Amino acid sequence: MVDTMSRFCLAVHVLLLCAFLQAQQLLLPGSCNFELGTCGYISDPVYSKWRMNEEGHLITVDSAFLDDQEKAVLVSPSLDQQDWSCVRLVYQITGQGSLQLHFRPHSDNFDYCLWTANKTSDSWLIASVDLPNTTIPYQILLEGRPEHGSGNSVAIFEIHIVPGYCIECNFEEHHMCGYSNSWNPNVNWYVGGSVVGQPNLLANHTTHNQRGRFMYVDSIYAKHFQEVAKLTSPMTTVPMEGCLTFYYDQDQEPGNIFSVFTRDQLGHYEEIWRPQVYVTSGWTLANIDIKAPHPLEIVLEVAFNSARGGYVAIDDISFVPEFCHTDTEPTFDPAIANCDFENGLCLYYQEAAENKVWSRVSVKPNVYSIGDHTTGTGCFLVANSRFTSRPGYVGRLHGPLLPGNHKYCLRFYYLLYGFRKVGTALVLYIYDENNIAQEQVWSLDDTSRTVWTEVEITYIKPMLSKVVFASICKNFWECGLVAIDDITVSLGDCQISAGALPRQCNFESGICGYIQDKKGDNADWLRLRGRTPTSYTGPRGDHTTGVGYFLYIEASLMQPGHKARLLTSDLRGSSYVQCLIFYYHMYGTGTGILSVFLHRGSKDQDTLLWRRRGEQSVSWMRAMVDYHCDVQHQIIFEAIRGTSLRSDIAIDDIHFKRGPCEDAGDIIPYSGFSENFNEIEN
Repeated sequence: MVDTMSRFCLAVHVLLLCAFLQAQQLLLPGSCNFELGTCGYISDPVYSKWRMNEEGHLITVDSAFLDDQEKAVLVSPSLDQQDWSCVRLVYQITGQGSLQLHFRPHSDNFDYCLWTANKTSDSWLIASVDLPNTTIPYQILLEGRPEHGSGNSVAIFEIHIVPGYCIECNFEEHHMCGYSNSWNPNVNWYVGGSVVGQPNLLANHTTHNQRGRFMYVDSIYAKHFQEVAKLTSPMTTVPMEGCLTFYYDQDQEPGNIFSVFTRDQLGHYEEIWRPQVYVTSGWTLANIDIKAPHPLEIVLEVAFNSARGGYVAIDDISFVPEFCHTDTEPTFDPAIANCDFENGLCLYYQEAAENKVWSRVSVKPNVYSIGDHTTGTGCFLVANSRFTSRPGYVGRLHGPLLPGNHKYCLRFYYLLYGFRKVGTALVLYIYDENNIAQEQVWSLDDTSRTVWTEVEITYIKPMLSKVVFASICKNFWECGLVAIDDITVSLGDCQISAGALPRQCNFESGICGYIQDKKGDNADWLRLRGRTPTSYTGPRGDHTTGVGYFLYIEASLMQPGHKARLLTSDLRGSSYVQCLIFYYHMYGTGTGILSVFLHRGSKDQDTLLWRRRGEQSVSWMRAMVDYHCDVQHQIIFEAIRGTSLRSDIAIDDIHFKRGPCEDAGDIIPYSGFSENFNEIEN
């Protein structure tokens, strides 16, 4: 009898263990708990070392062992996971410091920063970071930066890489996949296998037994009206659209509310689901279509009105990149409203009933009139050019219709010449499909500035709508020239930045890790906002926004022939062609030379990639440079001061990306400027 009972107990134990293991997610290559070593992770020898704890279980970088370095970089083995996956990172920052996770595709010579943390904690924290699907092998990098001083360290306890998306969770793991409860003194989400106050145990949905885990919230301790419990997912790190599903069980009194929201980086909530009943007879499947072009969190919220409000339980949250419902419209791409006017008016048009006020023009490089914003030599739109000059006019430029109930971010650049009254020189309206103005969303309110200036506007309308640019001039004496260029429309709030691309710098927040050469030059590049001090040389504003920062050499602080060299930080070699894009400004009668070099190492001679000599234009000009280097290297921007004080040289908006550059025409060497000054072409 005892042997029979022992065999029965063993069988039950095995069945329960199998059920538990089935509930665990498969760990992919790159996972490590640092029990028996570093699992193929190595410290980048260029920087300080990550050190294994003597007792195992974790790996750390401590300020006491940084020496002269500022950081330690832990590099994973090469990974080849072609489907979506999620990195779950258990870490701790003690004292002052930061931890970043980077994604390194083998095709690029730069890394993508996917996640960063800098908050001190006295306990372990969990981070969940989505890794994009790719057919190219890659590595992940963990960059620890404890600040110098005693007691500062960064530690990693566990790295788990699992299939799927980070918002998916069956709650079997101790870290709950990074989901977090917003603490409330009376009602909270708990991990459980039973619901407090209920007569029967609620079986876990994943394993269909009471040993599994799920999340629940109960009203037993609710004391006030609308006591709210919130369970929040990790923030998504990649654009997502598809079907979110989960199982829920609830027994609520009428008037108590269970809802699912999305919350963006600005804290804006949007309700996306609410159950149709208050009581379910067991685990019930919920399907929700989600469109997330920007990072967001999923928030599961339950509000109770009394201690008898009931309970809600959830389990097995999953996501697939296909909509749940066939009638859900695919995510609309508002890029149809983008236009740089290089190849026409795109989908923009003027009203046939009006004399066409807006003209598409280009300006050859010269020292009097500014060219377009896109390249410095391309096309833009101008109202009241010499082809449309008249005593007074109203010119409206209509954009394409965009669907309603979407939040849009509209960006464009404008340039203004000589208006005495700017209030109506350029006005932006939102029109409906019947050509009725719904709202004036922007108008000029500053004085005339002959520099391309960026405008950002966030708007949402419930109906089909379009943007309309209007320029109004009542009489000849008030009229000047107004131009627009580089219109872009994207989904979401303009305040939510997509994030700076890797190896992209507009100098708005500093010099992005670029290095001033202290040995091979005579001066430094200076960071400036606004005009340069010397007249008749240098830009009037930056290229990024018109009112931001750029780098330049100040000729009055240098001697003729002196040079300033700016170096990138080390770039990793790649077997793929790389593309360098930047904007430069070379205006002034004594302008010298701007060159771009490839620097492979101290022993090798620098390779010239690109050069311009002498005055080029009063405009910011775009340069695009293809290059190939399969070893670690740097790119050098070298400016040589010319023969006079009027020889400032400036650069802005530097961007590295995988090549080749798409427009070979910009790579053709060009020096000097057109003799046909101020020539506007149709």
